[in-house]
Amino acid sequence: MSRPLSFLLLVLLLGACASRQAEGPSLTKDAGWRWEILPSGSFDLAVASAPPRSGGDILVVYLEGDGFAFVHPRQPSLDPTPTDPVALRLALAHPGRASVAWIARPCQYTLPAHGRNCATPMWTSRRYAPEVVEGMGLAIDTLKARAGAARIILVGYSGGGALAVLLVAGRHDVVQIVTVVADLDLGYWTERDGLSPLAGSLDPVDVAGSLGAMPQIHFTGEKDTAVGTDVVASYIKHLPPGAPVQLREVSDFTHGCCWARDWPILAANLAPGW
Repeated sequence: MSRPLSFLLLVLLLGACASRQAEGPSLTKDAGWRWEILPSGSFDLAVASAPPRSGGDILVVYLEGDGFAFVHPRQPSLDPTPTDPVALRLALAHPGRASVAWIARPCQYTLPAHGRNCATPMWTSRRYAPEVVEGMGLAIDTLKARAGAARIILVGYSGGGALAVLLVAGRHDVVQIVTVVADLDLGYWTERDGLSPLAGSLDPVDVAGSLGAMPQIHFTGEKDTAVGTDVVASYIKHLPPGAPVQLREVSDFTHGCCWARDWPILAANLAPGW
């Protein structure tokens, strides 16, 4: 490849990255939310929170998906910031009166200035590693304290749903899990699609046995070819008998479409105090 062409490609990549980096802060600013980079465990995490609401003692925390982890299946990206921050859009469309916050995944929106411990495995094979769960849990603690909340509802989009399940296993303040197109059985999913095992990551199915009393609602898309209803159904099989779990497959929805658009309808009255 010639040097001028290489330089042009680099300029285009940097421009696309800058555009992705700017979208989250722009969306939250337009909504009147607070945006910040929060030191949390091993990482600096991008977080956003709605203005204070009088919705009781519940904080609803939305967890972002895996983002732009790969350019193509065998080439990791240089920056996992999402091309479309779906979980942030869900949070901004939250239909209830409870306090609301959002947490990005490690290394999203923080590179390069706040890229502490941001090696490529943190958005590829180790995207659900113990240190990721720990860092996001500490961020939840901070946001909970600020909101004056006593109870947490976790809402995870895609890989954020896997983290929601993993986070609950180590907490006593979560009263409900809601996931949207989440990869909840990593072993089944990677084997089904011929993907490399996520070495170093925790698997939600390994904690499912301890969640027999946890209310859970899992949304899937009928036309989701990235994850699919079968992955969530496989996870549900690992829950104890009688667990309060609901599987809601939405007709014609894909992995990305059209969750944020229809979230106020889909998520209406999901939980008391929601």
